[in-house]
Amino acid sequence: MNRRFVASVVLGLAMAGTTALTAALTPKQKIADAQANFSLDTMIPTRFAGWTVDASVVPLAPEPSQKEMIAALYDQTLSRTYVNAQGQRVMLSIAYGGDQSKQLQLHLPEVCYVAQGFDMLKDRTDQLATGYGTVPVKRLVARQNTRNEPITYWVTIGDKAVMSGVEQKMSRLMYGLSGRIPDGMLVRVSTLGTDEAGAYALQDRFVNEMLGALDKNGRARLLGAATTHG
Repeated sequence: MNRRFVASVVLGLAMAGTTALTAALTPKQKIADAQANFSLDTMIPTRFAGWTVDASVVPLAPEPSQKEMIAALYDQTLSRTYVNAQGQRVMLSIAYGGDQSKQLQLHLPEVCYVAQGFDMLKDRTDQLATGYGTVPVKRLVARQNTRNEPITYWVTIGDKAVMSGVEQKMSRLMYGLSGRIPDGMLVRVSTLGTDEAGAYALQDRFVNEMLGALDKNGRARLLGAATTHG
């Protein structure tokens, strides 16, 4: 038998095997499809613990060039500013994506702020203690001209809050190896001012009061069920 023919057959079989293996390992089941529908707009109350929505202040909005990408990444988004009786304001942004496959990943604040002309002055990891579990968060400081914005955010992949970056990728990989596509949530709070310690303390208090105003299903959505259970 012609050696070239044999080599071609072997190569063809190897390619077919690789294609079949790739197809078998490609996750197909979306976790979001098995979950109850929800609405961020109704899940997050407009009034709680002395906080009310201030429609006159809008959190950082995406540039027109980014809106198409945001629409592809997320199934739901929520952007509000809350104010209390002391005149303190906290900007809240939440984005939910039901498909956290490799092609559709959460758009992190470090990227979107810089893309809109901000300088990212500080970037560190931290832990945010809540009455429902400790959440790994990122603490950022973004500045554009005279606007100084301390930011706290966290990410959930599937049923767990994870640190953005390597942990986020590993969590997505583990879901993929099990044949499942996880959903994802990004929760961001920020304030304006140069007192970073005071800003983060206010943001943490706001987050805790917001979580206290939610039912257990809402808290599980924002924090990840695994976080709220232990």
